[in-house]
Amino acid sequence: MSYQVFARKYRPRTFKDVLGQDHVVRTLCNAIEQKRLAHAYLFVGPRGTGKTSTARIFAKALNCSGGPKVDFDPDEDVCQEIAEGRSLDVLEIDGASNRGIDNIRDLRDNVQFTPTRGQYRIIYIDEVHMLTKESFNALLKTLEEPPAHVMFIFATTEPHKILPTILSRCQRFDLRPIPADIIAHHLVNIAAQEGVTLSLPAAFAIARVADGGMRDAQSMLDQLVSFCGNRIDEQDVNDIFGVTSRETVARALAFILDRQLPSLLHLVHELSEAGRDMGQLLSEIMSAVRELLISKVAPQEANLSLPEEWRSTLDQLLARTPADKIVRLMEVLSGTEEHMRWSTNKRLHLEMGLIQAVHSLAEANISDIIRALNGAPLPETPIATTQLPSVAIAPAPQPAHSAPVAAPAPAPMPEPEFAPPPAPEPEPTPMPAGLEPIDDAPPSFELNAELEDAPPLFDEEPAGMYAGEEAPPSGPMSPESWDALLATLRDASPLQAGSIGNTLFISDDEGLVTVAIHPEDTDSRDALLGETLSELIAEHAPRLCGHSITLRLVTDASVAPPVAEEPPPPAPLPMPAPRPAAPKPKAPEKKPEPEKTAAPPSLKPSDEEFYKDPLIELALKEFHATLIK
Repeated sequence: MSYQVFARKYRPRTFKDVLGQDHVVRTLCNAIEQKRLAHAYLFVGPRGTGKTSTARIFAKALNCSGGPKVDFDPDEDVCQEIAEGRSLDVLEIDGASNRGIDNIRDLRDNVQFTPTRGQYRIIYIDEVHMLTKESFNALLKTLEEPPAHVMFIFATTEPHKILPTILSRCQRFDLRPIPADIIAHHLVNIAAQEGVTLSLPAAFAIARVADGGMRDAQSMLDQLVSFCGNRIDEQDVNDIFGVTSRETVARALAFILDRQLPSLLHLVHELSEAGRDMGQLLSEIMSAVRELLISKVAPQEANLSLPEEWRSTLDQLLARTPADKIVRLMEVLSGTEEHMRWSTNKRLHLEMGLIQAVHSLAEANISDIIRALNGAPLPETPIATTQLPSVAIAPAPQPAHSAPVAAPAPAPMPEPEFAPPPAPEPEPTPMPAGLEPIDDAPPSFELNAELEDAPPLFDEEPAGMYAGEEAPPSGPMSPESWDALLATLRDASPLQAGSIGNTLFISDDEGLVTVAIHPEDTDSRDALLGETLSELIAEHAPRLCGHSITLRLVTDASVAPPVAEEPPPPAPLPMPAPRPAAPKPKAPEKKPEPEKTAAPPSLKPSDEEFYKDPLIELALKEFHATLIK
């Protein structure tokens, strides 16, 4: 007998042999035992999940001796004929090759014949979504009311392409991708029956590449036996199928969380030179990031598949990384996967995506700012103290130009200006009579004005700033120096400082300067607490009082309210010049009587006088018009 591949040799023969589809097997067995058999079934699922095998087992259970029954003998001749495709009562049709309406008409005529040996005439159509719309319509009536001895079984990987009228006439069973642990242990059993030693890590590596398909995993095992012989290790799987080992994935993930960008790019270079699939590498990294995120937000649901020797290292890095940073990391990697899907240069997009992912961990987002405002320090950007285990990546020789370069430890990022170390709380200054603190300010105003115990907003000037100048006066700020500061602000930024109205200097308590404004003077409040004037105050205040200040605004109804500026009245239109009097016509000279007397002049002005009229000239000038004669 010729050689038979593992995918055919170890195909399930009974319902007990079907792995990973317990919900389908249980439903079909109960339907057989309770005599609740439908006339049409639809099996949906990815490739290699057992659609055809389940349909054949179901056909055996229906047409076996003494059937229908669940515990049939798979070795009897009727079941053997069905398994080998020789049964006259079980007709298997390829939907891609027999998709025309003529094929469906022939099928509709053949189903009228009674079965030869079994109780049912079973029509199995694989890839039924390939049938044309006309073929589906021709099958509708027969599918809805078939003869009592006919049963239809359909299988497809794309159920959305099937007409809804067909779907509504079938009982649908969705076959799921088979879990990796079930595939791995089944491969170990197959290897044991074949006299091959298959390590469990190698079996899991095959299962990850198979992606839920048992047939794909069995075909890969068959190929590995031809390559390796009687012993298969994980490194053999990595070399044959370009799979990245879990140790390498853990190492890459540690480099990302530790922000060791040079080492990470060097690792990608080594994997690319060893022939690893860049898309598979990114998929493995994303899977590991998902496991870490689940373990951080829901430890009871975590199921880490990373090696044990990397657990402690990754746990330390994970404790330093907030959950929102990991979510942002996953978003960057997902976008990189989308770009790599349609690109021919996958390594380029992978490297750019990893660089962006590392930088995303160092970015300060709104959560970091809120934590800093609440007094919690920001996480340090460089984390280069973790000792990462060394792992051999690929058996390929390393080129001379790709020798690993030690990643320099980046300098620590200085603390942001918005989170200075807490300063000693100044003693509050008693509020003078008639003054009220501002309580109805917008949120941005409350952040600057209401936190009376906040540290100074502006750092002190460094020593030597006034080199070559006279030393600034030292002491508390006075009303005169406050007025001088306002004048300086109006000179430096007239656009922002021009909206400052009347202010009243109250006190300077060790740098906490209290100034009163009218409750309705919102323009002064917004201007003084704006970013532009805050920077100018930090720059010029030490020149006037010798120290930096923290501005505190209060409202006082006694302060003069802001005066609304009235728009200037429109300029009056120039009055037209008086029209010159028309010259008197000269009296006609007397002529001899035989000659006729001249006619009197016309009262209508001439064209020249009309165009020179002052009103006409003013209208032409105002409207930029011209007169057409």
